[in-house]
Amino acid sequence: MVSYKELGLVNSKELFKKAVDGGYAIPAFNFNNMEQLQAIVAACVETKSPVIMQVSSGARKYANQTLLRYMAQGAVQYAKELGYEIPIVLHLDHGDSFELCKDCIESGFSSVMIDGSHLPYEENVALTKQVVDYAHQHDVTVEGELGILAGIEDDVVAETHTYTEPDEVVDFVTRTGVDSLAISIGTSHGAYKFTPEQCTRNEQGVLVPPPLRFDILEEIEKRIPGFPIVLHGSSSVPQEYVDTINKYGGQLEDSIGIPEEQLRKAAKSAVCKINIDSDGRLAMTAAVREVFATQPAEFDPRKYLGPAREALKKLYMHKTENVLGSAGKA
Repeated sequence: MVSYKELGLVNSKELFKKAVDGGYAIPAFNFNNMEQLQAIVAACVETKSPVIMQVSSGARKYANQTLLRYMAQGAVQYAKELGYEIPIVLHLDHGDSFELCKDCIESGFSSVMIDGSHLPYEENVALTKQVVDYAHQHDVTVEGELGILAGIEDDVVAETHTYTEPDEVVDFVTRTGVDSLAISIGTSHGAYKFTPEQCTRNEQGVLVPPPLRFDILEEIEKRIPGFPIVLHGSSSVPQEYVDTINKYGGQLEDSIGIPEEQLRKAAKSAVCKINIDSDGRLAMTAAVREVFATQPAEFDPRKYLGPAREALKKLYMHKTENVLGSAGKA
């Protein structure tokens, strides 16, 4: 058993309380390699933002669970080296079983998500409570989920949205003891969140997706005032990355994300954790494709992963400063 405290990590409890009170959201950035980790830490140190480093089950298999533990410990030391100690959470994204959550807790994660949203309600409650009971013995925070997001993220696949039922949240939170709740109000996983047919064109001719269901969010806030809410699938799919990828041989047709102004609005509510993964993938891929296309003789991985890391850092600084409002809150 390795405690996250030995690695210098924190859980999300205090961070979420400050975020709800302060009207901002903590960035939850996914990573599975060294360059992504470096970009996350460098961006958040530079903007003095707390951060949640997320690992999906697939990323954990890809990176190796032992290496991940030392990478997380290294992230804490790297932040100190860069000159500012920021609070860092290591979080399991979309845990799908008690065994996986338990394994992560025992290998140094400070926070886990148990996603029973695909199960019948009572089974979701029972599984979530089982994880909470174990996690809280080790001072690890737990995120649960009610409602289902459409889209694809690693092993998580859903064809359609199921919006969160405000009537269920009090019962779920009370019976499970979760520390935060992921809800479904119209965000979705992946880069293909909406089809052009679902969107309207604004005066500039840009496709605008349907707005998030802030009415559902407001109802949930009324039922569980001040309780930490999480938004998954909140990448905005910046058009410049899509254009660069397609310019240099990519085929990302009709990639439409969540407008950043809607995320800014959400971050001012009880939404205190916003997950961003696809935007980072797009930023890195755009940079790598550009190097491959413009410098075809290049074969040193540092020469294309370096620019990818810089693109990612720039994106994440923008998110903390201009979207989530977490800059300066470390």
